[in-house]
Amino acid sequence: MKLNELSPEKGSRKNRKRVGRGVGSGSGKTAGRGTKGHNSRSGGGVRPGFEGGQMPIHRRLPKRGFTNIFKRRFQVINIKDLSMFDSGSVVDEAELRRMGMIKGKKCEIKLLGNGEIDFPLTVKIHKITKSAQQKIEAGGGNVEVL
Repeated sequence: MKLNELSPEKGSRKNRKRVGRGVGSGSGKTAGRGTKGHNSRSGGGVRPGFEGGQMPIHRRLPKRGFTNIFKRRFQVINIKDLSMFDSGSVVDEAELRRMGMIKGKKCEIKLLGNGEIDFPLTVKIHKITKSAQQKIEAGGGNVEVL
C-alpha cells in the first residue's frame, strides 16, 4: 500500500450542507434561517453580552474600587538566587533577564535578604531590603539603587 492509495473509510466523511442553492434543494430560499428577524439578515446576530433586552450581567453587578494605573510592580529575587553569578560580576536587569530569573515587561526588581552570599557582586537594582544590602556589602560587593 502506498500513501496515494490511502482514502478515508466509506461513510466516515460527509459533505457539508450547501444552503441557499434554490428552492428545490430542500434548504434554499431562506437557507434554514427562518423568515425575517435579526438573525435572518446578513451581518445579523447580537453583540457579545446581549441578553435579549434583559439588563446584562455586567450592568447588574455592582462596581467596586478602582485600578491604579501608576502602581509599581516588583519582581522579587532573593540573595540565594544570586549564587549562580560569578564572583565580581555585575548583576543588573539585563543580566537577570538573560539568566531567566525575571520575566514580564514593565516590572521593577526588588532584592530580598533570604539566603547567604560569600563573594563580591555589584548589584544594580530598583529596590533592596536592608538585610540584603548588608549581606552583599559583608561579602565584599556593593549595591547601586536605580
